[in-house]
Amino acid sequence: MTDYSECSLTRFPAPVLSRPAEPVGEIDDSIRQLAERMIDLMVQTQGVGFAAPQAGVNLRMFVVSLDSTRDNARVYINPELDLSGPTVGHEEGCLSLPGIYSQIQRYGRCTVTATDLEGNRFTEEAEGLLARAIQHEYDHLQGVLIKDRMSRPAKVRARRRLRQLLDDYNETDAAS
Repeated sequence: MTDYSECSLTRFPAPVLSRPAEPVGEIDDSIRQLAERMIDLMVQTQGVGFAAPQAGVNLRMFVVSLDSTRDNARVYINPELDLSGPTVGHEEGCLSLPGIYSQIQRYGRCTVTATDLEGNRFTEEAEGLLARAIQHEYDHLQGVLIKDRMSRPAKVRARRRLRQLLDDYNETDAAS
């Protein structure tokens, strides 16, 4: 069993954030432990969602809780999305890109089909903030970050902060 109890928030430019995640196989105690750890990290950072790659784990799994509470957290394993409606721009941030916020275009509605921690497939219709959160976390499973969805002017504005995150990561990497 893989021990996920020590997982921590992974920041850009960690390689796990920029590659597609692998499907979850068997839902066992290690996957349940990972889900618990992801919920802990989401709640601690007051996020509304958290994907496994953000915990440094390359698996297709995320959690969402619109009020950032453990009680309302839902786990989505091996999700599939169907997007609909017009796209809407709204400011987004990302726990893995601290200090960067930008208008991101997302579909107003989506249907997600995923597996829960008991191995049951479910389908959920989402709109508004829930649809946005699901799409944001799904992007993480595809290796896509908000910096990849930002307009060119927004990327220019974020250039200094992205460079700082890159430098911080390289310093941490060099120290270990």
